[in-house]
Amino acid sequence: MRTALLQVPVALLVVAAALAAYDHFVIRPAQIVGVVDVGEVYRQKEAEFTLILTKAGSDDERQKAMVMARAFAQRLPVALEELPRECGCLVVLKSAVAGPTPRTLDLTAHLKRKVEAP
Repeated sequence: MRTALLQVPVALLVVAAALAAYDHFVIRPAQIVGVVDVGEVYRQKEAEFTLILTKAGSDDERQKAMVMARAFAQRLPVALEELPRECGCLVVLKSAVAGPTPRTLDLTAHLKRKVEAP
């Protein structure tokens, strides 16, 4: 009888610890949503490239701007793929979210840093 009385609290403690761990490591991270404004990042880079092209005085400067544009076009998809792994969350477009919540992370600034020229 004593053994059964000791086993019940131990079993309850193990179940409670397992549920707490599941909540902490599985449920809560799944509730975090990262949002990113890709349009803002794209418009900013587009304005930067346009400014460089309009001020370019030589073909070499124009070519440099085109190389920068190609590099940006290659880095953007890679950076977008890396964001969910880095934050451990679902990443969606900012325009797809009706309103921010306490579990919403704005990752736009992080994306901008990732696509900047190294």
